[in-house]
Amino acid sequence: MDKQTVVVLFGGRSSEHSISSATAGGVLGAIDRDRYDVIPVGITREGAFVLEDDDPAKFPLDAAHLPEVVDNGSRVLWPEPGGNRTLRVVHPDGTLEQRGEIDVVLPILHGPHGEDGTIQGYFDTLEVPYAGGGVLDSALCMDKHFMKVALQAAGIAVAPWVTVRRREWDADAAAIRARAEELGLPLFVKPARAGSSVGVSKVTAPEELDAALAVAFAEDDKVLIETGVVGREIEVAVLEGADGVRASLPGEIVLTSRGFYDFEGKYLGGDGVDVVCPAVLTDAEIAAVQEAGVRAFEAVDGRGLARVDMFLTAAGDLVVNELNTMPGFTPISMFPKCWVASGLTYGDLITELIEAGLRR
Repeated sequence: MDKQTVVVLFGGRSSEHSISSATAGGVLGAIDRDRYDVIPVGITREGAFVLEDDDPAKFPLDAAHLPEVVDNGSRVLWPEPGGNRTLRVVHPDGTLEQRGEIDVVLPILHGPHGEDGTIQGYFDTLEVPYAGGGVLDSALCMDKHFMKVALQAAGIAVAPWVTVRRREWDADAAAIRARAEELGLPLFVKPARAGSSVGVSKVTAPEELDAALAVAFAEDDKVLIETGVVGREIEVAVLEGADGVRASLPGEIVLTSRGFYDFEGKYLGGDGVDVVCPAVLTDAEIAAVQEAGVRAFEAVDGRGLARVDMFLTAAGDLVVNELNTMPGFTPISMFPKCWVASGLTYGDLITELIEAGLRR
């Protein structure tokens, strides 16, 4: 069988640049080299596409020294629509190298300019196949307000919330405080369009709201104030395969001393949180979580993959918190852990994602 050429695309302009780069280290080390030729392409923090080294060790998940894509002077020239799919690279000395035709791009990008539909639209315009979410589901799930609207329209329970823009807060902070008070305590304040818990704060007293909004507004001028749901934090991985959409065994985020599942707990192995997969659930609860995950995926017109995060309350109700269309893929991330617990290896998971992209 002839090998197909996969561009592994990582880095990016968002605050999650280093996590994407660390994910690349895992993917480059686990991708099936007997099946695929790999071209690593990094995106610098300034947005330049550069040819990167095909070296997993260059991009370790090290909390003390997180990896990043550095501008090495090369520039990647993507194929143009209507022609062949030859990828070209301009090297720092000005020489032009033909890297051959590419078959599919695997974007492992998090946050704005990567997980929000923009890069997906770019590759649609270039007529280059890619793995993972599409334009619509990526854009919907990047904006927590519209994600909730779509889920509610499909009859899926979400936490009560109000959406606030910076201009509204600046014009009448007292009115915003009054609306927040109606939601009760605790509250979670979140940027509408940031991922990985960046800019998220837990509010346990009214006087904490202003500071939490300041943190969130530093990331986005559109912010959500949500009622804190009391329940077990359950996550399920959803994958679009050749035979349709399926869900993994669920996992659980168990907080021991951390207030909520923040950036450090998600990616850097911070103390105070345990990532447990599979979660200890009854068969009926597992089936309900899997069904809710697939329903949420379909409600946002999901493609490729997603991690669906939800709360399981003491009454047995499921409240969907959010969907991530490019979930964390590092060794300690829930998405690959759930599939490993379900019998799919990390390498096979990468293969499924690539093959789904090739089928488009």
